[in-house]
Amino acid sequence: MHSNRYTLLFTAIVTIVLAFMLSIVDSSLKEKYESNVEVDIKKNILRSLGFRSSDDLPWTNEDVESIFQNSIVSFVVDNSGSIVANKLPQDIDPNADFDLYPIYKRVSNNVTEGYSIPISGKGLWGTMYGYFSIEADGATAKGITFYAHIETPGLGGEVDKPWFQNNFVGKRFVDENGNLVGIQTVKGKVDETSEDAYHLVDGISGATMTSRGLNQFLLKDLKFYDPFFSKIRSKWSG
Repeated sequence: MHSNRYTLLFTAIVTIVLAFMLSIVDSSLKEKYESNVEVDIKKNILRSLGFRSSDDLPWTNEDVESIFQNSIVSFVVDNSGSIVANKLPQDIDPNADFDLYPIYKRVSNNVTEGYSIPISGKGLWGTMYGYFSIEADGATAKGITFYAHIETPGLGGEVDKPWFQNNFVGKRFVDENGNLVGIQTVKGKVDETSEDAYHLVDGISGATMTSRGLNQFLLKDLKFYDPFFSKIRSKWSG
């Protein structure tokens, strides 16, 4: 019979080996999860800028990385609207760089086709995360997407549906004098004869708090970026 010392030694070795193997598996799964999250975020940036996949031809992770590399220029601006040299979105420290803001620009043949910015804020049940894209004129919505939220399915959860997101396309978030007014969701349908219709979108039935939260945090985030986009608008109108 084996001695108690042998049994204890064998048990310790097995425990150490299993712990080591589990740590490797855990590390691998964590890396894969983080990679999938990064790809999903890039998908939303691309979708907000008008890129589309389909059920018949869905994007692979490699597709997303290729499109992003070939069509997106990433940079960072400060609170004066100036581009920060030698700094990319992934370099921003969310716990320290409170006055730095990432922008993703869609470019084709050296022509700017739009900008995408991250948006986030409280809905009814929790924080909503997405991307809002802006046409090259710096004043018109190009698209909006949400990649994470816990809003009620069929109510506030409709924010991630195409019918709702398509309402934003073509809406302007500045008035005729160039003042930032945001884009507001309303109860029911927008009265297209209203002088404010240019920055209003149809709301979601039964989702007043979600809509109110979206209105507030979209305007909040646009204010952070307005120093940059006001410069774009000046160049565009000039």
